[in-house]
Amino acid sequence: MKPILQIEDLKVRYLRTPVLHGVSLEVGKGETVCLLGSNGAGKTTLLRAIMASQRAYEGKILFQGGEIQHLHTEEIVRLGIVYVPEEKMLFGPLSVEENLLLGAYTLDDKARIRENLESVYGLFPVLEERRTQPASTLSGGEQQMVAIGRGLMSNPKILMLDEPSLGLAPILVDEVFETIKELQQRDITILLVEQNVREALELANRGYVLQTGRIVLEGSSEDLLRSEMFKTAFLGI
Repeated sequence: MKPILQIEDLKVRYLRTPVLHGVSLEVGKGETVCLLGSNGAGKTTLLRAIMASQRAYEGKILFQGGEIQHLHTEEIVRLGIVYVPEEKMLFGPLSVEENLLLGAYTLDDKARIRENLESVYGLFPVLEERRTQPASTLSGGEQQMVAIGRGLMSNPKILMLDEPSLGLAPILVDEVFETIKELQQRDITILLVEQNVREALELANRGYVLQTGRIVLEGSSEDLLRSEMFKTAFLGI
């Protein structure tokens, strides 16, 4: 499978402290790839480096075969890479629909924007019911739906989800994973950072394990779940 996203020997510092030490990975078109690791391993830093909100000082980031590490964030979004951060970053006083429409700022075609909005409402019917409500009045799970829906408004070629289930009640966590399954059925390419390791791997095609800024393990989901190192580190077996 030809990669849509390739990271080659990426190195990132925070202030003067190295955070990523030569990370390499790839995501194929239509794949779901999960990035696993403990807090502070560098997972969010990697996603931010892809989006140019945190610059790499060495290495390459290739999207559809072209280098993008020199581009600005808006240019990267226009290419089709969308990042849904852990913090959600919704505008609380704005309505659900206003928050969703902010995700379409790179599109000029009003018909396409309306079509995308209807598609998001088809994926999340509860958001259509609450479209005029301020985003601040939603539950945590509904806010996560808005964050993902906003990301979908720009027709992403790859969607990067950073800890989408963090802080949610178990029943809402199940809803988030059902949402990811629906995205997979729509052939959306996903790079997923997730704390619920087993659930993430059951969804993903492949995974990478990041430890103190280095990839220490990679493979198919089945291979990782069978790995003794992985079972000891993540599953407590």
